[in-house]
Amino acid sequence: MDTRVENFFKNIKGKRIAFCGIGVSNLPLTTMFAQKGAVVYACDRKSADQLGEAAEQMQKNGVILKCGDTYLDDLDVDIIFRAPGMYYNMPKLQEYRNKGVVVTSEMEVFFDLCPARIYAITGSDGKTTTTTLISEMLKKSGKKVYIGGNIGKALLPLIEEMTCQDYAVVELSSFQLISMRKSPDVALITNVAPNHLDVHGTMEEYIESKLNLIIHQNAFSKTVLNLDNEITFNMADKVRGELCHFSRKSVVTNGAYCDENGDIYRVFQGDKQFVMNKSQIKLPGEHNVENYIAAVSAVGDEVSVEDIVYVAENFGGVEHRIELVRTLDGVSYYNDSIATSPTRTIAGLKSFGRKIIVIAGGYDKHIPYEPLAPYVNEFVKVLILTGATADKIEAAVKGDKTYCEKNIKIIRAEDLEQAVKLARENAVEGDVISLSPASASFDKYRNFEERGIHFKNIVNGLQE
Repeated sequence: MDTRVENFFKNIKGKRIAFCGIGVSNLPLTTMFAQKGAVVYACDRKSADQLGEAAEQMQKNGVILKCGDTYLDDLDVDIIFRAPGMYYNMPKLQEYRNKGVVVTSEMEVFFDLCPARIYAITGSDGKTTTTTLISEMLKKSGKKVYIGGNIGKALLPLIEEMTCQDYAVVELSSFQLISMRKSPDVALITNVAPNHLDVHGTMEEYIESKLNLIIHQNAFSKTVLNLDNEITFNMADKVRGELCHFSRKSVVTNGAYCDENGDIYRVFQGDKQFVMNKSQIKLPGEHNVENYIAAVSAVGDEVSVEDIVYVAENFGGVEHRIELVRTLDGVSYYNDSIATSPTRTIAGLKSFGRKIIVIAGGYDKHIPYEPLAPYVNEFVKVLILTGATADKIEAAVKGDKTYCEKNIKIIRAEDLEQAVKLARENAVEGDVISLSPASASFDKYRNFEERGIHFKNIVNGLQE
């Protein structure tokens, strides 16, 4: 075991540690830290009944539960682990920091202790698919890979088995990055567009949180940036080590690009090599071409062309990302619940190359919908709106100069069940129906996964 890991767990013995927000990352940590001799508190807004089996299991392991609306009040602890979605600058956490309580997170500690080579990916769109592609390419090349962060399971419980020969591939959100002061060996920023402004408040804070992925790197690190995105393009002067770019529009001197013929090339240290044509990529859409060349830029000098092509031709995608659910009466239903922002929905609309039926709307993250409007007017024949953002989306679509009433039908639905029913009633054989909300799910669901699963259950329950 790495001595840093060994010393860390020795030092937390007897410490009072609160895990605030019990979810994918914090839940397994409660058991691990209790077994290491810490006094562990599990704090969550949900009641013990709502936490269900998780609460029972934690209590069996000696974890003390603190539930309900006051779960953050009066914590007499030495360390607080905040959940990935908990805002670092919230007043309660600031109050504890001012009292000398350590406020950290699973990923912060993991980065400090991890002996493996770390690849970390962030961005407004495409980060989950790109993270998965990188891990698949590395695994295909024979490397032992751990995948986690904002995707999959917590990695800190596995830290004791990792070695310097292994690879950790992690997806990081702006909420995780905002407090991080250590950067990975290889950092990739897919793109940056307005998102999560309901929490961050300003675009400046959102961008600064993304920058934390790269500004703590050293001279031996590697940074991959999107040449086609203005914000990431302007981050180049912050890069300390090797700079790579990926692009669908321009030739790059270091990284990967796709030319006007759809041919993909990787370029490292002046050596240009043909990889494949974009037609070989199994996943649909130009945004997935972008995800592939981003992944190639990150790992292209560590894996073979053959391994890259194999993943391109065989990887079927990640759940909730333009996921084909079912074809019924000649109509194809797609689950694109991950599309929680306009830019994601735009990418989904462009994937089909035709006019489709779209179900959109949800929780309001205070981001503008005007950029989405021309794409809706171009690629959508029937727009079914539901949720808190329905009015804003409809206003943006109708207010755009491309709007023509006879070209698009706009319908309101009370909920997802009614939206699917209306979509089916308005579809004809050969149509595509896509749940692509352009909004978060928190008005009715815990997360986009729960929304996507509900959509799939509704669609699979339709009678022939």
